[in-house]
Amino acid sequence: MSEKSSTHPGAAGRASTAGQPTALRNVVLVGHSGSGKTTLVEALALASGAVNRAGRVEDGGCLSDYDEIEHRQQRSVQLSLVPVDWGGVKINILDTPGYADFVGELRAGLRAADAALFVVSAADGVAGATRMVWDECAAVGMPRALVVTHLEASRADFDEMTELCRTSFGGEDPDAVVPLYLPLYGTPGADGHSPVHGLIGLLTQRVFDYSSGERTERAPTEEELPQIEAARARLIEAVIAESEDESLMDRYLGGEEIDVKTLIGDLETAVARGTFHPVLAAAPAAEGSKQGLGTVELLELISGGFPTPAEREAPAVTSPDGAPRPALSCDPDGPLAAEVVKTSSDPYVGRISLVRVFSGTLRPDETVHVSGHGLEDRGHEDHDIDERVGALSTPFGKQQRPLSKAVAGDLACVAKLTRAETGDTLSGKDDPLLMEPWTMPDPLLPVAIQAHSKADEDKLSQGLARLVAEDPTMRLEHNQATHQVVLWCLGEAHVDVALERLRTRYGVQVDTVAHQVSLRETFGAPAAGRGRHVKQSGGHGQFAICEIEVEPLPGGSGIEFVDKVVGGAVPRQFIPSVEKGVRAQAERGVAAGHPLVDIRVTLRDGKAHSVDSSDAAFQTAGALALREAAGEVRIELLEPVSEVSVMVPDDFVGQVMSDLSGRRGRVVGTEQSGAGRTVVRAEVPEVEIDRYAVDLRSLSHGTGRFSRVHLRHEPMPPQLADKWREQAENGA
Repeated sequence: MSEKSSTHPGAAGRASTAGQPTALRNVVLVGHSGSGKTTLVEALALASGAVNRAGRVEDGGCLSDYDEIEHRQQRSVQLSLVPVDWGGVKINILDTPGYADFVGELRAGLRAADAALFVVSAADGVAGATRMVWDECAAVGMPRALVVTHLEASRADFDEMTELCRTSFGGEDPDAVVPLYLPLYGTPGADGHSPVHGLIGLLTQRVFDYSSGERTERAPTEEELPQIEAARARLIEAVIAESEDESLMDRYLGGEEIDVKTLIGDLETAVARGTFHPVLAAAPAAEGSKQGLGTVELLELISGGFPTPAEREAPAVTSPDGAPRPALSCDPDGPLAAEVVKTSSDPYVGRISLVRVFSGTLRPDETVHVSGHGLEDRGHEDHDIDERVGALSTPFGKQQRPLSKAVAGDLACVAKLTRAETGDTLSGKDDPLLMEPWTMPDPLLPVAIQAHSKADEDKLSQGLARLVAEDPTMRLEHNQATHQVVLWCLGEAHVDVALERLRTRYGVQVDTVAHQVSLRETFGAPAAGRGRHVKQSGGHGQFAICEIEVEPLPGGSGIEFVDKVVGGAVPRQFIPSVEKGVRAQAERGVAAGHPLVDIRVTLRDGKAHSVDSSDAAFQTAGALALREAAGEVRIELLEPVSEVSVMVPDDFVGQVMSDLSGRRGRVVGTEQSGAGRTVVRAEVPEVEIDRYAVDLRSLSHGTGRFSRVHLRHEPMPPQLADKWREQAENGA
């Protein structure tokens, strides 16, 4: 913190802790798309001396958003790690995508970090989705700070943004969201907007001026002092209150002047405890400058005020069989426990795993145990296997800089772990562990795909397996009812990136096709049918006749087969053959090609021939009898119905309920879920919610979430069923 420039220990003071958890900080940047996170990362790297000019590394490549897909889409689509050094402290900056489709990358960043820096744009305000992530961090006590960007915008106002942050993020304690600095404004331009060219430190009462392109420090002028006093008093009271330093509060209220060093110590305590959330400002460096506005202040806040990995509680661990194990501590000499937070592929190196080490020390060329469990429903198989760790490195743009080891609290890239997937645990081969997984968003947007050519078909299975191994927010489904390969994603942008990665990384071209839901058929009324299969073509012929009655059953009953043949009209050995034929025809459907369910088939009579009757003949006769019976009555289409739970801010409840009703949904109840949020529960046909993940985001401005659980199949309205059959007959 620049507030403590006179007391910052510097590189010499940190030397003794180099390579230890106390010399590490892991911070994740959070904010909506376009808030300026990636630009801020580049500015911090420049201010720290990690790069020679904004956004560039030694080979001239881009520091962040270097993936070709990110270049083409002009936005971040994946988690990026940028390590910088500040005063002997290694700061691992995790840059996350701001677009909702890539929230899985954000969750991975939150898992790997020990504190969060929320980036809000003075030009755009605070997005609802950002508030939701703030609440998630608050629930686990993660330390947070806020940085305001885009102060150069004509409508930007730091004071208004600070007040908005107080109301948006303060919750029950808005006084815990307080500026640490005030902006120093320059002469207004032609548009009347005053540019920010410096910051006033409220604790130190010093001015940090960036107008010359270099950060300079001076005392405030007589005109600047009055604007400091009231803001400084609010800051001091908040710091003392949130640090719970009661003796210091008594001294302060008694009129005693508190020295800056003591205040800074309480500030660090309050920030690290996650109860105080300072607001700062930042801007990228101007052309030719070495430091952007507020970048030094941010680096010092992170290095001095954010917690070390040793101060954060590690995830719970068990043995691979589920037996509880003692809690982990951030000790380089402890048992090895690390987690794969991201998996990517390099065309030259192969699979690269970004790993957060929670305990022990990870070294190159050692053998570790890889445990992966709990994601079977997303196409990931359980696995327990020993693998040899390849080279360790730390990413910097497209570069991979070698590491000799990764101690507890650090992040590193591991090459050539062939089985390890995102979310897997790495531990000692003689002492295997399994970490409690982090919460993954459910992929609820289906896209059905098929190989573009025969050559693509040969590579499709392997390409899809590698794709879902990298991204646990994606689910792969081989639907046995519709015979479709379905990728379940988080949104349309997620789909676009997945298909492009299939094409560019794995050389698999696919086509998207209409997604089909699993419809069923059933009899609308009782009916009877006669199956006659009689053929004579020389030698043994084929002879089988059976008569059946069919009646509908309640939903979920399946198919019942009842034998009521008397007098041996159908020999006993051929009755199972009739049932087999009936069930085979039911699986193929009798009207629109969907499986037939919820019926009772009663075999009443039949005929057989002593020579020409056979198992195959009676199977055919059973199928023919069912088809004839189906021709006598209306066959109803059954559609799947899901219970949908939608959580939205209270302001959107009416719109959500109206929208669900328009999808033939039946609202079954609502309930409060925390302050200002409501859960709406409804039963909705699945054909109506194929794209609900996209539609709800639009309806709720990105603040809504939903889950779905299959309930049952129920009759589709006749007019809709007729339309569905017509489309099936026309091949639509």
